[in-house]
Amino acid sequence: MTMALTRDQLAQRVAQEFKDGYYVNLGIGIPTLAANFIPRGVDVVLQSENGLLGMGPFPLEEDIDADLINAGKQTVTMVHGASIFSSAESFAMIRGGHVDLTVLGAFEVDCQGNIASYMIPGKIIKGMGGAMDLVAGADNIIVTMTHASKHGKSKLLDQCTLPLTGKGCIKRVFTDLASLEIENGKFVLKERSPGVSTEEIINLTAGELIVPENVPEMPF
Repeated sequence: MTMALTRDQLAQRVAQEFKDGYYVNLGIGIPTLAANFIPRGVDVVLQSENGLLGMGPFPLEEDIDADLINAGKQTVTMVHGASIFSSAESFAMIRGGHVDLTVLGAFEVDCQGNIASYMIPGKIIKGMGGAMDLVAGADNIIVTMTHASKHGKSKLLDQCTLPLTGKGCIKRVFTDLASLEIENGKFVLKERSPGVSTEEIINLTAGELIVPENVPEMPF
């Protein structure tokens, strides 16, 4: 029985990739949850493309300010010293390469490093948002998503089937089953979620996958 990570556990694992002093942009969905799990002693500045630098964790109910939102229209908090500015200035930061780490959700990623994250034909989706600018303006991008769809179909493919957000820009993927890197047109398994076997990951990965002899469990 596969013991997949919860959304919060996956966000916690992704937050372990934050380095002291980083400016980090968190995409819509699972990535935004990482704001609640910044490791103790690590000082990062969270940037939101709608014009906020210094985003804090999600507010408690009594602290909600309906006018203070992130790019996904979720209510957020601000840390001491935060600043608010226009979306144009925010995108200048992104396009100018001033974001150290970008964390994005995705519908599909393939072993060429392509990402599809904004459109499923026939369905109403929030749209592109700032993702196209983020994948073009950042060298350090993490994708986090479920390993398979709710119908059990792999999201890690040889070739994306959905319209692309960016080409050849993804190098690391964190799913509810594993962490992987993309190297030389292949997925490379780096970690497995606690209790998940390599066989389960192999069976749910459609793209070519390299499995080292020893694959450690994710640290928590």
